[in-house]
Amino acid sequence: MDNVNLIDKVKIELRNLEEIEGKAQEFITSLGDRHIIAFYGQMGAGKTTFIRAICEALGVREPVTSPTFAIVNEYAGLDAEKIYHFDFYRLRRIEEAYDMGFEDYFDSGYLCLIEWPELIEDFLPSDTVRVHITVDDSGTRHISW
Repeated sequence: MDNVNLIDKVKIELRNLEEIEGKAQEFITSLGDRHIIAFYGQMGAGKTTFIRAICEALGVREPVTSPTFAIVNEYAGLDAEKIYHFDFYRLRRIEEAYDMGFEDYFDSGYLCLIEWPELIEDFLPSDTVRVHITVDDSGTRHISW
């Protein structure tokens, strides 16, 4: 089975925050060499929280916050490896994404974690990992990709 098919069938249940560190590591391990990750989910589903756990697992020591107004935050992981965290929620036109140079970030080879990717969906590379986060009535997060 090739890596793409395996990744497309992975599912994680996150019942509480005590589990998030291990779940983030499980997610990272499943990525292989794919570096563009798009996160889908309703407001409050836990996209930023899961991204924070991923960044911490990758050695980020600075605060990881949603770049709602900045659009992109840059973090330094292990060995000063760059990690880009995007939030396209406030963008209204694709031209705004082009103006900030999203393509250059994606072409950099560094990990790109994208919240609210719907605006640029048609421009995401074909090997983008599309992560869907839903919350059930018990508060359990279901993370699939």
